[in-house]
Amino acid sequence: MAYHPSIDTELLRSFVAIADTGGFTRAAEAVNRTQSAISMQMKRLEEDVVQRTLFERDGRQVRLTPEGQVLLGYARRILKLHGEVLNTLREPHMVGAVRIGTPDDYVMRFLPEILSRFAQAYPLVQVEVHCEPSGQLLQRQDLDLTIVTRQPGMEIGQLLRQERFVWAAAQGFAPHEQNPIPLAMFNADCFCREWACNALDAMNRSYRIAYTSPSLSAIFAVVRAGLAVTAQLQSLITSDLHILGEAEGLPLLPLTSIVLLRKESSHSPVTECLAEHIVEGFKL
Repeated sequence: MAYHPSIDTELLRSFVAIADTGGFTRAAEAVNRTQSAISMQMKRLEEDVVQRTLFERDGRQVRLTPEGQVLLGYARRILKLHGEVLNTLREPHMVGAVRIGTPDDYVMRFLPEILSRFAQAYPLVQVEVHCEPSGQLLQRQDLDLTIVTRQPGMEIGQLLRQERFVWAAAQGFAPHEQNPIPLAMFNADCFCREWACNALDAMNRSYRIAYTSPSLSAIFAVVRAGLAVTAQLQSLITSDLHILGEAEGLPLLPLTSIVLLRKESSHSPVTECLAEHIVEGFKL
């Protein structure tokens, strides 16, 4: 049987750091080693392990050779699998299920990154996601974690972030030419719909609810088609839409608070770990 030397993951970690930072000095800072230690690691990796030249040096800058590019792809995969194995074996209690509730608003903007990071850390945990308006979620008793929208001063649970509701429409849409102004909003039990209508009523601006849906993607499809205006959290507005305001004859909308609620009887390690990921995800 042919003998193949093993590759120390610390060598691969330093190698990836060099590829990502473009130099030995910055890589040493990234992995908390001295530059001389990094140089010795790479000499060992090139001469004793892979027996290939991995770097082309140009002054203080280094570039990967074609062989280095090949190793980089494998190195990233090996380090990823290494982390998954350790997380799974060192955290045997991280097996089970957790139920979270969230309005549809936050599913597209925040949950993909949150759930992706959580799945990488704890691949054996099953996550159930229930999408309903905040008012309905507040009435449920079967959810471990619940993300809801609240008015400032009425927060409950843990504050994740505060931001303003804004008006948005397709590029070129002129709300001042619309009378009444057509709105595309969530269904009747949605906070943002109530706040938008109250703001228009306060300035005696005529409007009509032209389109309703429980789905944010459906609302945005209508808005992108130039059929209506919507009111949503500013972080949800995509670059192909135009944010409107007082210059277009629309009222300023209030700030809103996004909060995280924990079920008192669900303080398990699985629930708390997902809660930590949610808190970090809403900071981005």
